[in-house]
Amino acid sequence: MDDAAGKPVRLTSLAHGGGCGCKIAPAVLQEILSRTPAAAAFPQLLVGTESSDDAAVWKLNDDQAIVATTDFFMPVVDDPFAFGRIAATNALSDIYAMGAKPLFALAIVGMPVNVLPVETIGRILAGGASVCAEAGIPIAGGHSIDSVEPIYGLVALGLVHPNKILTNRAGKPGDLLVLGKALGVGVLSAAFKQERLDANGYAALIGSTTQLNSVGPRLADVAGVHAMTDVTGFGLLGHALEMARGAGLTAEIEAEAPALLPGVEALAQGGVRTGASGRNWASYGASVRGGEALPDWRRDLLTDPQTSGGLLVAAEPSAALAVLAILRAEGFANARVVGRLLPGPAEIVLR
Repeated sequence: MDDAAGKPVRLTSLAHGGGCGCKIAPAVLQEILSRTPAAAAFPQLLVGTESSDDAAVWKLNDDQAIVATTDFFMPVVDDPFAFGRIAATNALSDIYAMGAKPLFALAIVGMPVNVLPVETIGRILAGGASVCAEAGIPIAGGHSIDSVEPIYGLVALGLVHPNKILTNRAGKPGDLLVLGKALGVGVLSAAFKQERLDANGYAALIGSTTQLNSVGPRLADVAGVHAMTDVTGFGLLGHALEMARGAGLTAEIEAEAPALLPGVEALAQGGVRTGASGRNWASYGASVRGGEALPDWRRDLLTDPQTSGGLLVAAEPSAALAVLAILRAEGFANARVVGRLLPGPAEIVLR
């Protein structure tokens, strides 16, 4: 890919961060939101800013609720088509995590138009459109600006029955926690930017980040499934902590239980990490107990930002087996039980 002057340019070189690693650190975000005036109460607003859920939900009638979310970020890879696919897959995940089916999307586009050729920008948009076509929805419009760094993502709208909404805060004591995808996206993307990622690692990065979590509505229909979210920029521990706080329970996480993407362990042991994993730990590490004997690289993987990560499902034990079976039948071979919810303070306990 060449810039407007004909010189080669890497998409990732134009961004100070990439993928969900661009997220504002949890503690900083919490402080910002605490200073934001609360919105007026609306009886139709079933899910809003009062929780850390993946999307807003507005009740239309007794049988329908609209689910709305937005997600966008800077490049995690250099291939423009792949970047578009990853960003769109990640944005739609929030719809699926609420148990909803997407209806349509709007594109969010910010591009350095004097640096990137029009053809490159077009390939980013085409990548996003291809994922939406796979999900069975159109990109029906959007908005674009000339920006210093390349940014792409979606506003996504979905539909769900009001009685079938899954939030991240309805887990119950004794629920098992099932994670749908392997960890390590942040490590692989960091290795890619450092030109230390081999072909197998790159294939694993693309495969994981472009796998739609469209299984979400099926999981929401399983009796005994109580809560669901997707693991993205705050890492497994951060999103499990949101689930624990929402339910007022302790989330016990088995540190070695999550599957890891190919090559991730060796890269992590070799010192490859993202700045976001450190920011995540600084934000919520005080709410994590146990795991003192864990090596730093293992802890980093538990806080590793996951661009387009897996669904995290809280379900009673018998339902968790059904969730695992559905995930694996739908191509999520790395689905694992990674922990459980227990009575106790709203915190993480590492085992």
